[in-house]
Parts: sequence; C-alpha cells; structure tokens
Amino acid sequence: MKRLLLGALALAFITTGAAWAQSPAILRPPSGIALDDGVKTAAATAGAATLNKLSGKITTEALTTAAGATYTLTVTNSTVAAADIVLASFTNGTNSAGSPHIQRIAPGAGSIVFTLRNSDAAAALNGTLVVSFVVIKN
Repeated sequence: MKRLLLGALALAFITTGAAWAQSPAILRPPSGIALDDGVKTAAATAGAATLNKLSGKITTEALTTAAGATYTLTVTNSTVAAADIVLASFTNGTNSAGSPHIQRIAPGAGSIVFTLRNSDAAAALNGTLVVSFVVIKN
C-alpha cells in the first residue's frame, strides 16, 4: 500500500508540473571542484607522466615492484597547487600479483606525487596499474 501511495504522489508531481526541479545553477559543481574537457589519460614512463587536468587516469609502465617495496609516480600537472586536495584510487591494469595500495599522495606546485606500496609478503607486481585522481581546489 505504501508503494502504491508513493507512486501516486510521484505521478501527481510529474503530471501537474509541481516537480522538485532544481535550477541549473544548483546542478553545477560547487566552487572548488571544476570540470575540464579533453583527453584525461596519460601513460607513465620511468615513474613520470604529464596530465594538466583536474581529474584523470594515469597508466603506469609495467611494474616489477618487489614485495614490501614502493613505486613513486610523479605527475606533472599545471592545475595543481600545494594546498589542493587530491583524491585517488587505483585498479590493476595488466597487474595480477602482489598487493598494491596507495601509501601517500603529495600535491605540490605543479605536480602530484603518488607513492604506491606493494604490501604483499612475497609476490612482486607483474604489470601496469591505473591511478585515477581528482583535484579539489583549496
């Protein structure tokens, strides 16, 4: 009965035009978060890549990072300032071994340094990782 009542109320709002519509200004991202267009991917070579975007994905070179060791990825990015907030996650690209995780993210003036650690007890990494990030302007 509750579903029927809620469905009827929703239908009434849609058909009468009394919908809870938001103005386009509300749908824009809040200040501090910006959207940018164009290519948002890059490939790293020797632990370095360039991507001048507020969000994107970086594919590492094929890694062989030993168990317990770290890999440092430096992304040159002209949109980043040292006070900005950078959020990141990663997925395995071609990697199928080890236990990688993000140990540290350090934004700087014009760059972001990601430190990835292989916390596996024995297995080394054996392929690429894909690091996704978004910059929140502070």
